[in-house]
Amino acid sequence: MTQYEIKITGRVQGVGFRYYTQKVAGELGLKGWVRNRPDHSVLVMVQGNEKDIETFVDYLKIGPALARVDKISKVKMATMNEFSQFEVKY
Repeated sequence: MTQYEIKITGRVQGVGFRYYTQKVAGELGLKGWVRNRPDHSVLVMVQGNEKDIETFVDYLKIGPALARVDKISKVKMATMNEFSQFEVKY
């Protein structure tokens, strides 16, 4: 299992981006969480196999209909504990 922290910038708040992220993660069997950040970006912590995470990032580049993704940064993290699901954090 691999874990990444992914930061998405652009028009990604107020457009359903977190729920889109949760839906895609669920379809791919990924675990973790997504939350809005005060700097108007979205932060994702995701766990799964490398291939599914690459597919996940491809979907994040597209985003929901009203979103505009300007940049995605992905950093591999040490897996401290396993998540049991993928959730939206507030």
